[in-house]
Amino acid sequence: MSWVEIFEQTLRLQADSLLFASKNLDAVQISKAIEILYNTCGKVVVSGVGKSGLVGAKIAATLASTGTPSFFLHPTEAMHGDLGMLQKSDSLLAISYSGESEELLVLLPHVKRLGIPIVAMCCSQNCSLAQAANAFLSVFVCQESCPLNIAPMSSTTLTMALGDALAAALIKKRGFGKEDFAALHPGGTLGRQLFVRVKDIMRTHNLPLIPPSMPLKEGIVAMSEGRLGNAILVENNRLCGILSDGDLRRAMMREDFDFAAPCARYATANPLYSDDCDALAVEILRKIESHKIQLLVMTDSQKHVVGVVHLHDLIEAKIK
Repeated sequence: MSWVEIFEQTLRLQADSLLFASKNLDAVQISKAIEILYNTCGKVVVSGVGKSGLVGAKIAATLASTGTPSFFLHPTEAMHGDLGMLQKSDSLLAISYSGESEELLVLLPHVKRLGIPIVAMCCSQNCSLAQAANAFLSVFVCQESCPLNIAPMSSTTLTMALGDALAAALIKKRGFGKEDFAALHPGGTLGRQLFVRVKDIMRTHNLPLIPPSMPLKEGIVAMSEGRLGNAILVENNRLCGILSDGDLRRAMMREDFDFAAPCARYATANPLYSDDCDALAVEILRKIESHKIQLLVMTDSQKHVVGVVHLHDLIEAKIK
């Protein structure tokens, strides 16, 4: 058997396991499991050993990031002090393919003593874990994709997929939206798009503000010192124009070009600006991109300059 054939067989067997499970779902048990997890006032505690434990840690992370407070608890550590992490308001999602993992079974009496409901993920409803649980989700597979049919492969894939299905169902039941997701992922792209506002990143100090009457020679110096590639023309601090690198290049092609002439002669009058400093940074990025400019002046409602947003500021803030 070639390497490609091994890959094909592995993927096919795992896909077959998922398809088989999708056609043999127990609606009653699924409803019980969802209600237990949804009505958990504390946290959903996920537990398992070996590969089941590794999958359980991923499921706990997925639940926590999608609106269901959750954490992973290793059953052995629980029996040596970490049992104190459990509260009566929690629920337990216990994972064991055989349903007979000793480390997990010895934990159950202490969980039941606290009155914590249990959702079991195992291969048979007749196993010890399922019998002790309040709800049971089958992770039975006809064949592991391991060539020896020993190492858990298809079963761990199915367990992880069922964990995702639980998370997906709870997302729907809670009405968990993009804003909620972003609030839990402020460092991610979506979080930045939904929470970073212009006022958080705009420049407000040492702006290159110049009067329209300033000689062009001095205006160029102000542009260089401002390091924005632009000088902002203001009268009584009110925006009246922008002198950009592009304006300067175009000016040098004019017959009336004169370093002593006022900057207003060559500047862009009535430039694009925004008076909404509470706007999302991603909205300002779209405006900058659509008008093919690099700098947007921010003003108050009276057109007084309060700051600027440069394309480079948005890129550094990872606004996309």
